[in-house]
Amino acid sequence: MRYIILIGLIFFAFAETNAQQLASYIQEAENNNPEIQAFELRYNIAEEKVNEVNTLPNTTVSAGYFVSEPETRTGAQRARFSVSQMLPWFGTITARENYASSLAETQYIDIVVAKRKLALSVSQSYYKLYAIRAKQIVLDKNIELLETYERLALTSVEVGKASAVDVLRLQIRQNELVQQKEVLEQDFLAEQVTFNNLLNRDENTEVIVAEEMSIPDEDPLILTENLQLNPELIKYDKLYESVEQSELLNQKESAPNIGFGLDYVPVAERPEMNFNDNGKDIVMPMVSISIPIFNNKYKSITKQNQLKQLQIQSQKEDRLNKLETLLADAKYNRENTRIKFNIQSDNLKQANDAEEILIKNYETGTIDFNDVLDVQELQLKFQINLIESIKGYYIQYALINYLTQ
Repeated sequence: MRYIILIGLIFFAFAETNAQQLASYIQEAENNNPEIQAFELRYNIAEEKVNEVNTLPNTTVSAGYFVSEPETRTGAQRARFSVSQMLPWFGTITARENYASSLAETQYIDIVVAKRKLALSVSQSYYKLYAIRAKQIVLDKNIELLETYERLALTSVEVGKASAVDVLRLQIRQNELVQQKEVLEQDFLAEQVTFNNLLNRDENTEVIVAEEMSIPDEDPLILTENLQLNPELIKYDKLYESVEQSELLNQKESAPNIGFGLDYVPVAERPEMNFNDNGKDIVMPMVSISIPIFNNKYKSITKQNQLKQLQIQSQKEDRLNKLETLLADAKYNRENTRIKFNIQSDNLKQANDAEEILIKNYETGTIDFNDVLDVQELQLKFQINLIESIKGYYIQYALINYLTQ
């Protein structure tokens, strides 16, 4: 079961190189994350509980001295020594161990869920960092493009085919892009802090992200039925099993307890008398039984366990409905990003065609730098939208993997 649950924890990227890089970050986060460590310690404590319940009740040892010695036919009783041991009903200790083990299994599922949520958070933060860095690269290229246009404009001014205003507008546009790039750098640093905190390392540690990503031609197959194997739902199954084990333990504890003991009484010899049992010590084995005549307690626990099982079933159904909604939304949003990606790709191609036409016009001696700025602005818009589509696609697929892998 544990092997099955762990499958798919690190598959949140699709290109092999990117997947290895991201998987390395996720593994580092799992190793360093204090929340995961706390869950693991809770699990270790729960496992140790199994050893705690594998014990018998305390052995009772008592001793007493007769201040006024009672006289018997065989002599005076001087003291009394007793030892007794109560034993639970057959199978009670095993039932306790099973109950403790079921609680430990529930704690283990908490570890798996925490790791999957951490992997999802690391993946989504990684894709945000990729998008910010990709936008900066696009801005750099657009700034270089505007510098080329600026040189063309200066040449056109010299021959009287453009005005100085065109040059100034190109320069202003460059300044705006430089400003956007600087703002993105601050965004990157802020998201980098978030990412490094997830990995529990120094906030200023440099994060290396993929230089280029793209949406695959075909979406990997989604097995919707795998949603039933999500650890968040398996946890409810484990809780249900723990309640079953609790009820079995309750039935065992409602049975009688048996006790065994031994009393030893030393007896003094009667003086000036001679008979066979003179001064013979008393040894008395004992058997006791503890019967829960007033068993309302155990009946109440049984009723509580039945209600707990109904509660767990309702909670599982509610969580399943929410996870199904999340999965449907993620699939819908992923398909939307693919549609947007395709449309923006077509738009960018047309904008590039418009740019080529403008360059050819310049070669023939005519160019409108207002059109140049308009086309450049469209190109940048489409390029940014493409990056957003790629980021959105992988973020949604990371969520899909969290739900179904």
